[in-house]
Amino acid sequence: MGILGKIFTWWDGATIGTSIALRSAKRVGEDGLGNIYYTGKALPDGRLRRSVIYVGANDASRVPPEWHAWLHHSIDDLPDDSLPPVRRWEKEGKANLTGTADAYRPAGALEKGGKRAAATGDYEAWSPDAA
Repeated sequence: MGILGKIFTWWDGATIGTSIALRSAKRVGEDGLGNIYYTGKALPDGRLRRSVIYVGANDASRVPPEWHAWLHHSIDDLPDDSLPPVRRWEKEGKANLTGTADAYRPAGALEKGGKRAAATGDYEAWSPDAA
């Protein structure tokens, strides 16, 4: 992406303004997806500002839970230092797929043909003419 793209776009990586603001920040870590995490200037309450620069599209659902906890000051230390190791039954996080071709579409969705199983039981549709 060219310099104009960096100035005017926010949806694919950091803008030039963010890049300038992060010059004084300290890089503290990187997650498995390649997102980079920083601490910066102090907030009014004394805590350090915490930031993330996404690799690829800026989508908050691409931040793993442990780093989300760190970003929101739920844990003080970096996730690698303060959390227990990943258990073998834990699944990897996935980005939100809503709006993509890989999104979940139940039976009856228009993208799956719009046909669904007939309703069963004693369901009877309301009609304004029924008395």
